[in-house]
Amino acid sequence: MNNDTQVHAGRSAAVAGDGRIAGEEQSGGSLDKVRDILFGAQLRDSDRRFARLEERIAQETAELKEDVRKRLGVLEQFVKHEVESLADRLKSEHEARSDADKELSRELRDTSESNEKKLGQVDDQLARVQRELRQQLLDTQQKISDELQKHAQESVARLAREAADLRAEKLDRTTLAAVLTEMAMRLSSDSLPDANGE
Repeated sequence: MNNDTQVHAGRSAAVAGDGRIAGEEQSGGSLDKVRDILFGAQLRDSDRRFARLEERIAQETAELKEDVRKRLGVLEQFVKHEVESLADRLKSEHEARSDADKELSRELRDTSESNEKKLGQVDDQLARVQRELRQQLLDTQQKISDELQKHAQESVARLAREAADLRAEKLDRTTLAAVLTEMAMRLSSDSLPDANGE
């Protein structure tokens, strides 16, 4: 074999190698296109579902906060109104009895002492009512807090299950994509001509 023959054979081998590389690059681009066609819409749909899920979580959290704020505001106004009304009434009663005591004290010392005892009872009653109202307010706040916490836990658990389902679905699609990609690469390598042109 002379030098010209060897040079010609080398050039043929180089051309065949360049053709194989170009075919592999073209095949890689085709695989990306196939992957995008097969799974692009599903991946975009999963991304949209995740975005809607996050938006719904934020919206429900904001609604819960607003609902709690409104309920506590209404409860606070109600308790404040009731305490003020009770205090005004007790104050009026206290003033009326004080005036009566002043008028009767000059005539009946015993009646004055009895009235003072009643005033003490009224003060005790006011203190007791205030304690009861305060306890009712605390109980109501605790109940609302428990309900909100329970609702929040249920919402988080439900959303976590939905997110887990979405992740599992996305993982299955990723595994399928990997298998299809590997099969496509094998098919591509089997369809390329070898160095002998077979």
